[in-house]
Amino acid sequence: MPRTPLAPNENNRKRAVDKPSSHDRAGRRQFLRRAAVATTGFAAGFTRLTTVEVSAPLPGPEQPKRLLLIGGPFDGHPKGSHEYMAGLSILARCLEGVPALETRVTNSEEPWRDGPAMIDSADGVVLFREQGARFIQGEPVRLEAFERLAQRGGGCVALHFGLGTVEAKFIERFVNLFGACHGGPDRRTHTATVKLAFGAASHDVCRGLNGFQVHDEVYFKLKRAAPGPEITPLVQAEIEGRSEMVGWVWQRGNGGRSFGFSGLHYHENWRLAAYRRLVTQGILWTLRLPVPKGGINVDVLASLLELRNTP
Repeated sequence: MPRTPLAPNENNRKRAVDKPSSHDRAGRRQFLRRAAVATTGFAAGFTRLTTVEVSAPLPGPEQPKRLLLIGGPFDGHPKGSHEYMAGLSILARCLEGVPALETRVTNSEEPWRDGPAMIDSADGVVLFREQGARFIQGEPVRLEAFERLAQRGGGCVALHFGLGTVEAKFIERFVNLFGACHGGPDRRTHTATVKLAFGAASHDVCRGLNGFQVHDEVYFKLKRAAPGPEITPLVQAEIEGRSEMVGWVWQRGNGGRSFGFSGLHYHENWRLAAYRRLVTQGILWTLRLPVPKGGINVDVLASLLELRNTP
């Protein structure tokens, strides 16, 4: 049975790069062609994928990868922080010109009944919402869908509170999928202007990136997966006189890949090209898609970075 492409969200069809190159324009045309096909038969496709392709291997080179960007509702933080859906709109735009990639943005506000089917039809997920570690275990069928994704080698990405949980009981199952977690009563948070450094500068995710300073809230002293393959600290911050891991990559034992970054508390930091590039390239790495040697172009229109219709 042929794979059914993800349906694009409405905003994806409106995004454009500042001064797009010929490569970007070609990628955009390819994306829009896929979008037109995806508009027909999307709902029916989910049903077929859920019942038939749950355990299917990841697609070959001739088939596009499908990425599900999972945001969430406002969680009570002040305006300008934890702006999950607005942030994912920017991220989706950064990914729009990538050949052989389809994206879908979803708001995972409960009960999110279609969630497991969406995960089963995706090759990778990005989790950017409140208490992601607790959320993925909110329903048994939801956790099972995330675990199926990981078992078949899918990409798992978590950003800021998407890698968090207040209750420690949700840590273990989460780190087995994503590699690290900000969780439990001893979780640590640091809000300040921090110096970020890249501990694995030769890694694909770090292409086109250099150390810089940023004002952000980052999580540190993260709980890590064990036993099994070690995660690789990728982004480190100077906190309390020590170099602390705030971002990582993980080649999982099942062959899949995970990436996480604990920054991005403030929506304003999406204005930093280095932040957009870091997250975009982390996603590409988990999907086994190539990262340009000089780093991917993440230019976006300034208007896309502005917050709208938020409390």
